[in-house]
Amino acid sequence: MKIDGVFAGGGVKAFAFVGALQVMEEKGIQFERVAGTSAGAIVAALIKAGYTSEELFTLLDSLEIEEFKDERMSWLPFTVAKWLHLYFKLGLYRGDRLEEWLREALLAKGVSTFADLPDQSIKIVASDLTRGRIIVLPDDLPQFGLLPERYSVARAVRMSCSIPFFFEPVKLYDRRNRGQFSYIVDGALLSNFPIWVFIDKRTKKRKRPVIGFKLSPNMDERPPNEIKNALGLYKALFETMTNAHDTRYVEKDEAKDIVFIPINQSIKATNFSITEDEKEELVQLGRSKTSLFLQTWS
Repeated sequence: MKIDGVFAGGGVKAFAFVGALQVMEEKGIQFERVAGTSAGAIVAALIKAGYTSEELFTLLDSLEIEEFKDERMSWLPFTVAKWLHLYFKLGLYRGDRLEEWLREALLAKGVSTFADLPDQSIKIVASDLTRGRIIVLPDDLPQFGLLPERYSVARAVRMSCSIPFFFEPVKLYDRRNRGQFSYIVDGALLSNFPIWVFIDKRTKKRKRPVIGFKLSPNMDERPPNEIKNALGLYKALFETMTNAHDTRYVEKDEAKDIVFIPINQSIKATNFSITEDEKEELVQLGRSKTSLFLQTWS
């Protein structure tokens, strides 16, 4: 059976997707098209490149994720340098090592640009802060005078993973308007779970069944945000900003087609020091929730 798959963002929590993919393979379910945001975009790209769940786990497990914290060198004191880089470069870390790792992983399967993937087989969601809008890659690249078939898949995924203030934004230059560019950051800022991307704009229908994989409880099980001080307000603000758009859409139409994987709140998206036991726990959680979902999904 062939379906379209959508993978939510969630940083290191994406190990749960490995368990979900194991079950999908065991059931003979294949992904014709995939979409994703942030970590979900990484998984989506690797799936379309041809990685199996076993290969994906080996690849992710061998990562030294701390290496992604590629700070700029400076002769200034550590704390001062950090704040200056954040102020002028708009991020603590460059993000170059993340893109380099992605490029090498994709090249191992013969994928460099979008021309190396089947046409319209992948949708990567990012946020254009300059123009204040969601962009879908490679579809929206022509708006910048760029040819999708020549554009790096690794660079597109890096855009979707550029967590604001953590990684530096990617500058996407507009070749139609010389001197203009957009700052592109994590797609989760505007749509962390882009299940809407496979709705045909003309017919308002889907070409084939869609299953989404979301790293959170379903709507009825999510606890309310606690707001007791300014920090709580900021966390609630960011949580609302990253989820409100998708939550409204999911509540209306899509919950029956979503595997909800409720990750322990103690595991943060940027917890790059995640232990082997925590990785295995995430994989098994992805397996169990996907197995339960498929028992009733039709």
